[in-house]
Amino acid sequence: MTPPNTPALLRALRFFRAHFIAIAILSALIVVPCFWHRHLEAGDLPSHTYNAGLAQLIQQGRAPGLYLVSRWNNVLFDFGLLYFAKLFGFVAGPKIVVAICVLLFFWGVFSFLTVLSERGPWLLVPCIAMLTYGFTFNMGFFNYYLSIAFACFGLALLWKPEAWDWLAALPLFALATLAHPAGALWLAAMIAYVFVRRKFTSPLAFAIPAAAIAIFAVVHWYLVHLAEFEVSWPDKPFYFFNGFDQLLLYRPRYGLVAYSLLAIFLTWIASEFAQRRVRLTLSSSFLLSAELYIVAFCATSLLPQDARILASAAWIGLLVSRLTAISAIFGLGLLSCLAPRKWILFATLACAVFFFAFLFVDTAALNRLESHAESIISALPAGARVIPTIESSPDSRIPFIQHVVDRACIARCFTYSNYEPSSGQFRVHVRSGSAIAVASAPDSEEMEAGNYVVQPTDPPLVNIYQCDPADFTVLCMRNLKPGETTGSPDAEN
Repeated sequence: MTPPNTPALLRALRFFRAHFIAIAILSALIVVPCFWHRHLEAGDLPSHTYNAGLAQLIQQGRAPGLYLVSRWNNVLFDFGLLYFAKLFGFVAGPKIVVAICVLLFFWGVFSFLTVLSERGPWLLVPCIAMLTYGFTFNMGFFNYYLSIAFACFGLALLWKPEAWDWLAALPLFALATLAHPAGALWLAAMIAYVFVRRKFTSPLAFAIPAAAIAIFAVVHWYLVHLAEFEVSWPDKPFYFFNGFDQLLLYRPRYGLVAYSLLAIFLTWIASEFAQRRVRLTLSSSFLLSAELYIVAFCATSLLPQDARILASAAWIGLLVSRLTAISAIFGLGLLSCLAPRKWILFATLACAVFFFAFLFVDTAALNRLESHAESIISALPAGARVIPTIESSPDSRIPFIQHVVDRACIARCFTYSNYEPSSGQFRVHVRSGSAIAVASAPDSEEMEAGNYVVQPTDPPLVNIYQCDPADFTVLCMRNLKPGETTGSPDAEN
């Protein structure tokens, strides 16, 4: 038994030594989806990879009109991508750095659940694995993904901290901030919340979550009635964003997995209450986890999906869809506090088999799409400017499949509609008049949407679009002329 005042890092080291073989096997298994296809498909990942290639060209002085800026957030993944791409190339490099991100996220969540429930959540490993490859991963939001991973490690350190734990958590907070501000804010807010919450031993403790929900309600009212900037609200009902939505990806069939898990978990919780195995004291981890889940669910119900502070700026998008990853972590925290049941492992493992089988098939199709993009681009002259207008199926929640063209363009052509430089939210920036990337964020959005009208001042542009209604992976190209829109010819006609 480890003494209660043992620093968290020492407890973690002892846990690692005791379970080294299981940790090694799980780590090897959890990264398999990063390597099972020629290209790793994950929404924005090809765009990040392409912009890492642009960063290399900028450093070499071969990208006129583009430049790099120093940033304190939203850059950690891009630094890693650039470094590994230099070492291993643009095919293997992204797979390696994403595999590292996957391990950090998986073991970060595992660590947080361990300190929350005071035992290793081995029965929930299939669920943690599915969340690891859920919506946030498949959208390619890897800076946010890394930020949440480091925040989970920080929470594991500071859940019941000793003096040295605070010092050890500082690098984690710094890394979370460098990746994305959301994780750093979540870590700071959670530590403050739990610190205040533990001060109460009476029913007054419930005033804490009530106050947190009230704050989000005030923010909602302000955004609806007083905000002078643009916001858009989710197009699905509030109860959709409950954490299980992280498992709903490319096709409706993922709902089979999500709703099967929901039924399994409700059955598990009901049986524990029926047998009176759940302790609902104010200090119990189960009650605290349930409380945190409710606060997170209310937050996602009250916040906007997208926001744009300035009309000329890029949208800050998919806030609610990102935040449900935190709801899912709290939901798993609640389950980790229940008495272990072997049937839970087998039931969730069966769900995981279906989930990863679906994911393999859908990402294989995206690999075919990228192969077609590479084939088309190989026929273009070096340095051609392209605008992809490629759409996912209407029932997919992963819309950013057009970025496979970005990655296919590395060292061959330039994606003129590239959104990162004009957004001002990343390291690569663009000057007005650049022939490599459009300088206006709204124009970039219109180009990708197929609504942009080509101007005489634009460089020669090539549109890459889907041309087979029966197979979304088949692509064609055409030269755009002034006055034409960037959408497919069928859309114009």
